Amino acid sequence: MHRAKVKAAATLAAAALIFTAGLYLGVRQLQTGAADGSPFSSETLAPANADFSTLWKAWRVLEEDYVPTRASSTIPTETERVYGAVAGLVKSYGDPYTVFFPPKEAESFQEEISGAFEGVGMEIGERDGVLTVVAPLKNSPAEKAGVRSGDKLLLIDQTPAEHLPVDEAVQLIRGPGGTSVTLTLTRAGIKDPFKISIVRGVIEIPTINFVQRDDGIFVIELYNFSAISVNRFRDALREFVRSGGSKLIFDLRGNPGGYLEASVEMASYFLPVGETIVTEDFNKKQENVIHRSRGYNVFKDRPLKMAILVDGGSASASEILAGALQQQGVATLVGTKTFGKGSVQQLVELGGGAELKITIARWLTPNGTSISEGGLKPDIAAELTEGDVKDGKDPQRDAAVKYLLAN
Repeated sequence: MHRAKVKAAATLAAAALIFTAGLYLGVRQLQTGAADGSPFSSETLAPANADFSTLWKAWRVLEEDYVPTRASSTIPTETERVYGAVAGLVKSYGDPYTVFFPPKEAESFQEEISGAFEGVGMEIGERDGVLTVVAPLKNSPAEKAGVRSGDKLLLIDQTPAEHLPVDEAVQLIRGPGGTSVTLTLTRAGIKDPFKISIVRGVIEIPTINFVQRDDGIFVIELYNFSAISVNRFRDALREFVRSGGSKLIFDLRGNPGGYLEASVEMASYFLPVGETIVTEDFNKKQENVIHRSRGYNVFKDRPLKMAILVDGGSASASEILAGALQQQGVATLVGTKTFGKGSVQQLVELGGGAELKITIARWLTPNGTSISEGGLKPDIAAELTEGDVKDGKDPQRDAAVKYLLAN
């Protein structure tokens, strides 16, 4: 299987971020032998034990008896009916990250993953069947408008978000800079739903910030796992070493992920060569892939005490890195439970411009825990309330400082 560059959390969409925790882009085409390239006319793909009689009966009844009731009604073409059937098949799997894209939507998705950076700048995902904000990007229109990690979507403008697939929600939220979208949200700690209007803009993606505190603790805030984040992280780590300190806060709160390669590279700065960072579990459909440390292990002969700050906005690549360093005994997690985005997707070209994004594997932490099964639990639980944010307080960071300064 040919693999394009792997992402541990998909890419920047024009309106939101869809972080798909491992996206193999354009890696497979179905060979059907159909004269027009369509994947739907080849009998060789028909499952041997499937009974399609109900589908064909419904097709014939609709074709023969359906009467439009409004002047605006249209009868779908045969291709549109096939696409509708495929969409229904895909939806029956109940996986928000397995999605069928007809040609127009497939083209739009390709534009998004190639880096269309106008939009609101946030990641959304599904949690317990509800569309949820994983995290707004630092300094994005969404963050500036007041969107927070954990917010749940009720309406996108006037469209109900209930039962709306992630990708369809993104299509509604995305749009050109200067236009606006109104989100109706609910938030823990706030009794009633509320609205936030966001003016879309050009998304400038921040990467990292670092500072040494007066008490000697060095703080690195990482906002995403982009193509340049490894070099920026290495620079920050070099400054930490030069400072002569031994206590580090690594802040991954609100970091929705990015490239798998970046998380593996960063973990390698703390782990001996060969140590497991994360495993791709294909559920016995193919051999598992274990991603191991390159063994930079720069603190092998240096004292290090590290706290990693996490919350419900820490997803995918953040969870891979945090889980590896926690379970390999390098770091203590402080904060709240992470998002739990731990699956791997592959894009399959179905022919005629249509594509299928399908979940093919899940991420397992070094001790074999599936990240998708509820995310990572912190070693030290600490909440950050709405009141804390308004008052400029950060009890989660305070808890990390207390841990690092103890003993």
